[in-house]
Amino acid sequence: LSGTGLWGGLFFLSFFFFFVFLLQPTTKLFIDGKFIDSKSSEWLDIHNPATNEVISRVPKATQQEMLSAVNSCSQAYLSWSETSILTRQQIFLRYQQLIKDNIKELAKMITVEQGKTLADAEGDVFRGLQVVEHACSITSLMLGETLPSITKDMDTYTYRLPLGVCAGIAPFNFPAMIPLWMFPMGMVCGNTYLLKPSERVPGCTMLLAKMLQDAGAPDGTLNIIHGQHAAVNFICDHPAIRAISFVGSNQAGEYIYERGSKNGKRVQSNMGAKNHGVVMPDANKENTLNQLVGAAFGAAGQRCMALSTAVLVGEARSWLPELVERAKKLRVNAGDQPGADVGPLITPQAKERVNSLIQSGVEEGAKLLLDGRNVKVKGYESGNFVGPTILSNVTPDMKCYTEEIFGPVLVVLEAEDLDEAIKVVNQNPYGNGTAIFTTNGATARKYTHEVDVGQVGVNVPIPVPLPMFSFTGSRGSFRGDTNFYGKQGIQFYTQIKTVTSQWKAEDATLKSPAVTMPTMGR
Repeated sequence: LSGTGLWGGLFFLSFFFFFVFLLQPTTKLFIDGKFIDSKSSEWLDIHNPATNEVISRVPKATQQEMLSAVNSCSQAYLSWSETSILTRQQIFLRYQQLIKDNIKELAKMITVEQGKTLADAEGDVFRGLQVVEHACSITSLMLGETLPSITKDMDTYTYRLPLGVCAGIAPFNFPAMIPLWMFPMGMVCGNTYLLKPSERVPGCTMLLAKMLQDAGAPDGTLNIIHGQHAAVNFICDHPAIRAISFVGSNQAGEYIYERGSKNGKRVQSNMGAKNHGVVMPDANKENTLNQLVGAAFGAAGQRCMALSTAVLVGEARSWLPELVERAKKLRVNAGDQPGADVGPLITPQAKERVNSLIQSGVEEGAKLLLDGRNVKVKGYESGNFVGPTILSNVTPDMKCYTEEIFGPVLVVLEAEDLDEAIKVVNQNPYGNGTAIFTTNGATARKYTHEVDVGQVGVNVPIPVPLPMFSFTGSRGSFRGDTNFYGKQGIQFYTQIKTVTSQWKAEDATLKSPAVTMPTMGR
């Protein structure tokens, strides 16, 4: 850990003792600026996916604990919303530096609980850090609008104001990045925040909360609860919560969007995907094959932007043997082991589901070119490992195509030409991301204009935009009308107040009241 002077030394000590504290058998709640033991009688085990050993426990927060958390948010909002925007900016400037200084420590926690390789875990933290850095531009992002002198002596202007208490429900696959999409953007706008991290990977979020506290965030501005269905329902139902951010599966996302919306809340719900990589025969072969392998099998395929489907167009179909050979070279191992490329899946149940979907492809007529179901990792025989797997001759009606596999599995379809490839992509219900690999500008332009997907990469396999833009998944991959981070993130976490004022020059000497209806534009 790095730090300079007395402040840096104090942070080092507080972080060290907190880290040791966190490694005790139970995960704390974070309520009103305190890390507290839950009084819950219901606990969930947290496992290391590489060994399936229990490394900690997390509570299902009680009703009273959840009420305490949201009440803390409500109370803190009264002063936080009135805090100078410059003060809020300064807190997040300090926060981004603390995250930057401690990326490796955060990554280690992610690898222990989630299983991804250390390099991938550092990328997880870094992409979240970029959103925090963007949030530090809040003095520009929250500017209102004005139109002076719309008629004589009359002006109109708008403010962007916070909503109140906001909440986030985060998934297991990005323990740092997704929470950092949520609470920094919400809080820097002047809202307070109630966060429920995934019960499978709470450790990194707790470390992030400690860092935010050390950066100077007032008590109660961020509260963290743990749990499953009851916690989700609490967030959807509690009247003090004005907006909900969610990332996760379609089943959960649809439920949260419907229930939260019925209760009058804003909801942004990023859900599942089936992302296609269209490979044209004129593509740069070496680069394209490497990009496909990395995007399909990185993070063990456990990301909503994984390029899980390849559509080989025309002569590009002949590249399949080389694609298989490159995938074979990936090293499957525990995430903290040197040279690991593919780590374990999150749970034994996830492994079983992935294996089942691979088998369904075989039974429905797909050709299994590379089978990772029986991979053995020395020293980690009890881990949730599936090696890179490639299924070819896949058709759009097969289960391995219609369902999001969420594992290190690449399904391969074929198309005669670009029009057929576009048709395949557009007929799929998801709209999270897609990529085309080509050296032809006209081909790229046609694809980007005609494909009905929210995020498109041209020779970029995972086109997640930088935070000055917004994450714009669409169709079956998103519910809501305002996306995550960027300008849309600011819009989601703020509301507009419009003021129209009239100061007539003659009012200073007006002798009698005006009783007629005011008119504008005359």
